[in-house]
Amino acid sequence: MRQAFSDTLIKLAAEDERVVLLTGDHGYALFDEFRRRLPNQYINAGIAEQNMVGMAAGLAKVGMRPIVYGLSAFIPVRVVEQIKIDIAHDSLPVILIGDGAGLVYSHLGTSHQSLEDIAVLRSVPNISICSPSDRFELQASMQFAYNSSSSFYIRMGKADRGDIHASQLISVSELQRVKAGENTSSRLVFLATGSMVASASKLAATHFQDADVYSVPMIHPLATQQLLEIVGKAQLIVTFEEHCESGGLGSAVCEVMSMHRPLRVLRLGSPHRFSAHCGTYEYLLTEHSLDIESLKNKIDRALLSDG
Repeated sequence: MRQAFSDTLIKLAAEDERVVLLTGDHGYALFDEFRRRLPNQYINAGIAEQNMVGMAAGLAKVGMRPIVYGLSAFIPVRVVEQIKIDIAHDSLPVILIGDGAGLVYSHLGTSHQSLEDIAVLRSVPNISICSPSDRFELQASMQFAYNSSSSFYIRMGKADRGDIHASQLISVSELQRVKAGENTSSRLVFLATGSMVASASKLAATHFQDADVYSVPMIHPLATQQLLEIVGKAQLIVTFEEHCESGGLGSAVCEVMSMHRPLRVLRLGSPHRFSAHCGTYEYLLTEHSLDIESLKNKIDRALLSDG
């Protein structure tokens, strides 16, 4: 996924000299080719993310197309006030990239883990939120954000979980079907975003063959009408996200369903807590009950309670 990000970034910048990349002293190897080919469109703002967002807003005001890159613990969490006032307030065409979302930086502890970024930005007006699951969704998200000429946040989680789709997507504004259930009478619907699409797909292939699986690359605004059509006969919706249970995809789905069709939604995300320990990515998934076995057990209990 990271290589797809670099390739798409170079493509956009090579085709439009107004595109400028700003980074908060991160991603050196990732941007080697960009700096070599487009040195005048690259700014290292240093470890000063608040200033960097202000710079991006100023550049957008004079007609540039800034893309701001940082770790998601810093972009957007550290700079939410600057995003709110400097960028979103005027709907400026700034693309924010938050890399290493969720528990990716597992060994670096809570300061570098990001389980609240979607919740933080969903409450800010005038900014869209994408959470791609693979390189194809990432490429489409970046192109969609660039074409929209508005404020965007693109969340990049675990980058090496493999392709979900077979080819490039036309748009990320809709939910993307990944797998059709084998038993339509059960009507179990999995809605997953980012790195957890791979987990949802694995569970559907190995344990819940009757589940329809959809990837949700665009979390905000959510494709409400399509969502209602998808869950038209569902008995249970299960949402998957490497994010806290509050304020993310699961909450967005619950909000839609409560307004249009009351239906049980099982939200599978991190409990509302910080990591207790550091360790590998796989260890942190287990600690936050986001490993395959924990996810399976929660779904089993939900189905059993439904009778």
